[in-house]
Amino acid sequence: MANEGSDESTHVVILSGLSGGGKTAAAKLFEDLGYLVVDNLPGELLPDLAELVSTDPDRFAKVAIVIDVRAGDPRIALAAVRGSLEGRGIRPQLFFLEARDEALIRRFSETRHRHPLESERGIASSIIEERRLLDPIRAEADVVLDTSDFSLRELRERLFARLGEMAPPDGISIQLVSFGFKFGVPLEADLVFDVRFITNPYYVEELRPLTGLTAEVRDYVLGQPVAGRFLDWLREFLAFAVPAYIGEGKSRLTIALGCTGGQHRSIVLAEELAEWLRRQELGPVAVFHRELDRQRTVQ
Repeated sequence: MANEGSDESTHVVILSGLSGGGKTAAAKLFEDLGYLVVDNLPGELLPDLAELVSTDPDRFAKVAIVIDVRAGDPRIALAAVRGSLEGRGIRPQLFFLEARDEALIRRFSETRHRHPLESERGIASSIIEERRLLDPIRAEADVVLDTSDFSLRELRERLFARLGEMAPPDGISIQLVSFGFKFGVPLEADLVFDVRFITNPYYVEELRPLTGLTAEVRDYVLGQPVAGRFLDWLREFLAFAVPAYIGEGKSRLTIALGCTGGQHRSIVLAEELAEWLRRQELGPVAVFHRELDRQRTVQ
């Protein structure tokens, strides 16, 4: 994304999140895109890196900096690199990756890696402590992703879809996620809406193998008066709430809509809501359907 007062080709990503949340996989994906990835740099050296990036934009046109608990106090490390970059006219884009506790524990068990905070406290307690330490960074992130059930393909799609996409100073970046309640609520969601009160297309034989991206399922769902009333109510609520969020300085909002399996109703309503939000021109709007691909390959 172009930065006022800086070389327009410069883009800096700050990649943070929980250990086991997918940062290693994400860093490799950024490398594939030609980003210079800097991982585990001591916090004291981050301002020097920011100076290099700003003074040699040809060499450092695309940079991804990994910041986590290994840097010491992650809040101080983030403040140091962000302040140094923004002071030179470069606004970095902050990604935060997380996952449910059971997914993190499973990944550590499968890889046999040691958690950076683990000692006698055990892995579960280490995860709780890490969440506490990283919560201030999560609150400032431009993009928050729950990778618990991501395939590597979905991680790539979700990262690349949001790359360079940041809210304007007086706007907000909105992400819509459809999901199935039987697979768990997305951790990154700020607002969660349960749409299981709408009659389920799953029980219509010819609609069962289809998804909410098809015209047949869309017509079935939106043809129900209760779906129209819900959308009217939700639009009215968001017309009130989103400007209030912006007024409070919130730059990111994730709205999750869930049905039973995440294949039909939630997809239709997420797509409908995304179209309406884009017309409001409050900022970039992205929509993702979590349950369309559920292979567990992210580490």
